[in-house]
Formats: sequence, structure tokens, C-alpha cells
Amino acid sequence: WNIKVWAMATGTRVGQATAEVVTRKNLLVRLQAPRFFVERDEVVLSANVHNYLDQAKQVRVRLELDGETLADPETPTQMIELDAGGEQRVDSPVRALREGTATIRMIAQTDLESDAMQQSFPVLVHGMLKTEAVSGVLRPEDQQAKFTVTIPGARREDQTRLEIRYSRTLAGAMLEALPYLAGYPYGCTEQTLNRFLPAVITARTLKRLGVDLESVHEAQANLNAQETGDPRDRATQWKRPKIDPVFDEQELNRRVEAGVRRLTEMQLSDGGWGWFSGWGERSMPHTTAVVVRGLLVAQAHDVPLVPGVVDQGIEWLKRYQQQELAKLENYDREAGQPREKDRPAKRRADNLDALCYRVLAEADAQDRAMGEYLYQDRLELAVYALALYGLALEREQSAEKLEMVFRNLSQYVREDDENQTAWLELPGGYWAYWYGSEYEAQASYLKLLVRRDPQSRTASRLVKYLLNNRKHATYWNSTRDTALVVEAMADYLLATGEAEPNLEVDVLIDGRQVQQGRARCTTMPT
Repeated sequence: WNIKVWAMATGTRVGQATAEVVTRKNLLVRLQAPRFFVERDEVVLSANVHNYLDQAKQVRVRLELDGETLADPETPTQMIELDAGGEQRVDSPVRALREGTATIRMIAQTDLESDAMQQSFPVLVHGMLKTEAVSGVLRPEDQQAKFTVTIPGARREDQTRLEIRYSRTLAGAMLEALPYLAGYPYGCTEQTLNRFLPAVITARTLKRLGVDLESVHEAQANLNAQETGDPRDRATQWKRPKIDPVFDEQELNRRVEAGVRRLTEMQLSDGGWGWFSGWGERSMPHTTAVVVRGLLVAQAHDVPLVPGVVDQGIEWLKRYQQQELAKLENYDREAGQPREKDRPAKRRADNLDALCYRVLAEADAQDRAMGEYLYQDRLELAVYALALYGLALEREQSAEKLEMVFRNLSQYVREDDENQTAWLELPGGYWAYWYGSEYEAQASYLKLLVRRDPQSRTASRLVKYLLNNRKHATYWNSTRDTALVVEAMADYLLATGEAEPNLEVDVLIDGRQVQQGRARCTTMPT
């Protein structure tokens, strides 16, 4: 210790003094222990005893435990002979019994001096929170499914829960993405379209299936298999707008009217669309194709459009297709060079040609000559573009060519039997381009599967893969791929009828029925 003293008297008399004082115990004990314990641990607690007396002493060292978390040692008290100025360690083995707080006291006593030290330590549980997940699918031809869950014997019953979730269809998750699309804050051409079109598709699809939208609105839950906890509690954590257009007919009509009006205003004088409208804007084939196809889909769902808007867009795409055809025809494939060098030429049909051909096929305005080039060059197309070309062939009912395209696509299909998922494994190198979008490619392939064989195992597994791979809990990477996935899932629902049947579900554990549930076509939990 440093002690300082100041004194002041009358006048100018002052003074100060400083002294150093050392305090100590002649008998000192120090506790040595780990920072924490874990149940079932067997550890050694040590008392380090120091004798600063000028004579040897008999020292009684005693260990005391509070908290009932550590087992008492066999010899809690030990006698040691400690020389003058000497030190010695005294060990006491103990075992951790249960979770809690352990209070440890080490006491050292002689006939002259004594000392003690006390500390508290946490005793942690021997184990961890563990979730064992099992998933399964009941195919239309199946009546039951079984799975086995291994339950540890040394478990805490109050923290053990068996949770079984089931849904008639995972495609109902398309409802979860609509608030994101409806509330997206930016307004380029594609985003303007996708702000209202997926909501229209979903609302019309559910109505055609006889689903009570009000009941769905009240019963919504988050059935994402990769999340834990109560589905309804998780659903409340979503950032949703107060008005969801699917469940409010008036709000839906208002958004549709505003979206159609805005797209009409954004159409350029040549009939196409660019990224944004405005001075210096020019029409782009990709944007025009996306908008024309979207308006064709909207028209099929009874959305009123301004007369001539779609027709002008189709004419723009037809002119673009003719320009690309002229380039292809001006290239001599055998010679490997243009026929006329002063005219534009290109070696093969590309991904953009496949997109425009698919859109024009939906309007029955495609040029079959371009289709022949695409078939010739199909192996050089991106997987996404190949799926788009397949959709055009399905529209044309070109069965033989479509079968070949399916064979080409099948080499990219991967399946996971454990998770009941399927997906297209896309080759790398395209991520920066529109045709490198993974989820747009998966959605296009799902649409093709739905049109060709909706009850196939691959189709249902692809729906589950898309659901499990949402990057932002309720939607995918962008407004464009999210809108396409929603549309593909709507097609899947209509084609398979998964949301239609009235189902009764019996849940049995070890042969004993513990739960009975019903799923009616008027409601569809998501």
C-alpha cells in the first residue's frame, strides 16, 4: 500500500509524508480449477498452500462444495507437513454430476494462521440441442409413408418435441413471394410487369381450384423445411405490407390497372420496350420479349389491355427475328465464313433467338425457319435457352423434336433421394447473363415438365428444390426469377390438381394414432 498524508497549518506552514506498507498473510491458499465444468467431467481441484512462517507447520486443508453439482471427494480433508517458507499442492479429484453452478471453497488452517478462498464456476450440460429432420413425399399412388427417428436415451423430456408438418402441395409457397414483388421500390420495365402479373396468376389459379382466399389469408404459415419453430410464429416475422393484393380484389385491380397503364406508356414508338422509357431509349429484344410474353399471360388471365399494345410488340419481335434469320442465312457453315461480306452474318442461332422464338410461338407468330436453326444448334444453347426452345416445340406439338430436347436436358438433371429434390445442374460461365439465371432455368424446365408429364416424380421434386433454395426466406434472387417461379408453380398446381382433393391424414407413432388432420380444397396452408 502507498499512504500519503498532507498537513496545513496557519500561515504558510504545510507538510506531507509518504509511507509504503506491505500486508501479507503468513499462511496463504490459492484455488486452482478449470474455468468451467461439463457434466460427467472428472477433474482435479488443487489447493496451493504457502507457509511464510519462520517454522514448519501441520496444515489442515479442507475442500467444501456447494450447489450439488459436484460429487464430494473421498477425502475432503487432508493433513500436510509444510516447512517454513515452503509451499505444497494438495489435489482433490471430483466429478461433475449435473448442470448448474458449483461453489468451491478451499480452507487451510494451522494452530496460528488460517486462510480460505471461494469461487463459483458454471457446470454445463453434457450434450447439445439437436434437431433430426426427416422428410418424405407421398406420391399419388401411395397410401402411407414410414420413417424412423432415433431418440437418445439420455434426453431432457421437457425439451424434447416431435413436430410433424404436412401440406398437400409445396407449390402453395408461391403466395409468400407476392408481397416482395408487389412492394419492390424500383420501376424498370421488367419490375413494372412483375409487380402485378404474379399476383394475378396466383389469384386466378387459386380461384379456379376453388380455394377460399380469405381462409388462406388467415391460416398462412411458413412451411420452409429448413427452418425450425412454430410455422405460424415464423410467418409473423416476415416483412409483409398491410395489403396483400392476392387477398384484396379491389387492391389487385388497382395494381393491375396502374401496371398496364405504365407499361403502355413505356412502349416505344417502334413497338418495343427498353429498360426504362425516356429520351434516347431504344428497344431491346430481351426486354421486349419479356414484356410481350408477360402481357400474353395477363391476357390469358382476363387482364384488360390497351388494344394494339401486344400486337405492336409482336411485330417488333417478328422484325427482329427476320433480321437474325437473314444473318444466319448469310453465313456459309461449310465454308465457315459469310456469303456476302458486306452484310451482317452470324455462325449459329443463339440464346436470344430461343427466347424470342418461344414468345412468338405463344402468339403463333414464329418463323419455322428459325426453329430449324435452333434445332440444329440446340447443343450450343444454354440450358435455360434449351428449355425455352422446348416450350416452343411443345406449343407447336413437334413431338419428335421435343423428345430429343428432353433427352438433351435430362443429362443436366440431378436428384437427391434423401431430400426428395431434383434440379438442373447448370454448367458454369453464364452467371453474368440473363440465360445464366439458375432459378429462371429451373422454372422454365418445371413449366416444360408440367406440360409434358405433370405427375412425374422429377416435377414434384423440382418444386421442393425451388422451395428449399429461396435465398431470402420468401423469394429468390430477383423480381424476374421470382415471378417466373411463381408462374411455374401456378402451372404445376393446375396441372397436378394437388390443391384440389380433400385429404385425411393419420399420424401414427409406433402403431398408435396420435393425430388426425384434414386438408380441404377450400383452404391451402403455405
